[in-house]
Amino acid sequence: MFLPKYPDSPTPPPAHTPTVVDQVPARRPAPQISIGTGAVVAVLVGGVVLTALLAAVAVTAISVAVAAVVLRSMLRDQHRR
Repeated sequence: MFLPKYPDSPTPPPAHTPTVVDQVPARRPAPQISIGTGAVVAVLVGGVVLTALLAAVAVTAISVAVAAVVLRSMLRDQHRR
């Protein structure tokens, strides 16, 4: 009653037919990018200018800090008198 019923002649599983895989389309070569001498010079000059500005800001910050310490010590000496 609860037993499964099997077919009299089992059918074979369907045969897998291989599918043709589409070939990968050929890649187009990347465009050649030529960097001119002017571009290289512009980048180098820009880097030098930015580095000089950064150094100037750093030197200015250090000199302001030293001046603040000197003024603070002078004002402290004046208040002690």
